[in-house]
Amino acid sequence: MATQNYSVNQFLVSNLLSMVQRGEIAIPEIQRPFVWEPDKVTELIDSLYNGFPIGYIITWQSPNVKLKDGNSSVGKKILIDGQQRITALRAAVLGETVKNKDYADIRIQVAYNPIEHRFATYNAAISKDPTWIKDIAPLLSGAVTPRVVRKEYIELNPTIDEDTIESAIDMLKEIVNKQVGVIELSGNLDIERVTEIFIRINSKGVALNQADFVMSTIAANENYGGNMLRKCIDHFSELAVRPEFYTILMQNDQEFFNSEYRPQIEWLKKENDDIYDPSYVDVLRVALAAKFSRGKMADLVSLLSGRNFETRNFEEHIKEDTYKKLTDGVCAFINETNFKRFIMIIRSAGFCHTKLIRSQNTLNFAYILFLKLREKGCKPELIEKYVRRWFVYSILRGRYSMSPESNFDYDAKQIDKYDDFGEYLAEVESAELSDAYWDFGVVQQLNTSVASSPAFNVFLASQCFQNRRGFLSTAITVQNMIEQKGDVHHIFPREYLKANGLTRSDYNQVANYIYTQTEINIQIGKKAPADYLGYVQDVQCQGGATKYGGIININELHANLCNDCCLPEDLATMDVSRYQEFLAKRRRLIAQRLKEYYFSL
Repeated sequence: MATQNYSVNQFLVSNLLSMVQRGEIAIPEIQRPFVWEPDKVTELIDSLYNGFPIGYIITWQSPNVKLKDGNSSVGKKILIDGQQRITALRAAVLGETVKNKDYADIRIQVAYNPIEHRFATYNAAISKDPTWIKDIAPLLSGAVTPRVVRKEYIELNPTIDEDTIESAIDMLKEIVNKQVGVIELSGNLDIERVTEIFIRINSKGVALNQADFVMSTIAANENYGGNMLRKCIDHFSELAVRPEFYTILMQNDQEFFNSEYRPQIEWLKKENDDIYDPSYVDVLRVALAAKFSRGKMADLVSLLSGRNFETRNFEEHIKEDTYKKLTDGVCAFINETNFKRFIMIIRSAGFCHTKLIRSQNTLNFAYILFLKLREKGCKPELIEKYVRRWFVYSILRGRYSMSPESNFDYDAKQIDKYDDFGEYLAEVESAELSDAYWDFGVVQQLNTSVASSPAFNVFLASQCFQNRRGFLSTAITVQNMIEQKGDVHHIFPREYLKANGLTRSDYNQVANYIYTQTEINIQIGKKAPADYLGYVQDVQCQGGATKYGGIININELHANLCNDCCLPEDLATMDVSRYQEFLAKRRRLIAQRLKEYYFSL
């Protein structure tokens, strides 16, 4: 018979909040921005008032760990579902402040109309209306008695029936005596089982965010500095997106501002590069793989709890070592030199804009590779080569688009296994980047109408890497247009093909796309290549009036079409009858260019 590894209990709202205040339930999320709108807080209070269920709170008993003296340490209960509800109750019932998106402390004040039995967020109109009790927190927290509240209300509303108001205020006071269901999961359960239970209980079937679980576990352990480490991860991720957050941080989190971590991230206050804007999830993934050679977030939860994977016991020294290694991993991630050198490598491969990078996990593993190779003492020039190649390979093959955790786990271990990562890279290239892949696989990848096609994005990156000019441009490069303002032009114009009976999936083929200047695109309009390129070739390059761009030399035209843009030499003779032939030719030309580009990295 299977052991029941959970219990279901009913707690009074007042008792539940007391447990939180005493630290029996660890809710580190109170230090993070509160995401609920005020109306959701009033809705929660209204549900309790009317005796409606508000869903289960789920806690996990942090595993007991063996101390050096042989005794066991009883861990805290970690809240894994219900953080927003608990925070809302603390705000409305206890009158505590919450953090807004700027990490400023604010009050969410809930008002109560005892005549209409209605709740609302306190506002200017309510402040002038005597029929509202402006703030329910003093009464519910016990700061004032029902008698005082009743007396003050009747003084403001002398015509109101006293018995009616007394009854309504008594009903309001009973909110703290309403019961909330709490599912308490045993510390014997590992993260995989906890996740499974969560999914089965949750009515929406929403998967437990294991990264949030990790962050909660980290913050709950102040003995090893987890609370400040958690803040460091959060604040770094926020600063990476909006540097102006530094001023907010300085004003609203003095504890962190005075910590050892603040100097390590303050460089971001002047950083505006958005090629890689990592979230807290990304920081955790990279630190985990870089320092532990593991890719599964569930493993990190276990390690933070002190789990010995061989004996399946929980040991304090493992917990201590985990926090140290994780801290080292996070510090390596946020290090200005590491981060900027990594970004330079990515940019040096031609990836000049976020629109060319559709996979955050591909960036994550490239950074893992960079950090692990640096730690192994690999030569800088080899690090650059390996990171560039692996990054481009990963995009082309979609290595981390499916089962990223498993692939992170496997690849991180391979970095450790090989003295020279180049040997592993060569094996992968031999297996997955054969001549057949370049001749047929890439060609097939380019047979798509999806504008964000990985292969086409890599082609654009190759154009940036090689400083290629835009279509019919004399000096403006593809990179100039990606970074500033350029048009993605249909070589066979969309309206031209539509007029000839072709459908969207036909004319929006990525092989039909090219970057060109807006003015050139407008001038081409609905004309077939045989018309506008025929003019450039036969008139413009023969001394006639310039009409489409500034190219006036036939050799320069050939170089632009073939070298810059990977277009067929005979494009100037093509009309709709040869459109499919054009697509086939250009796919092969792009595929050949990608092969040359990749092996030049």
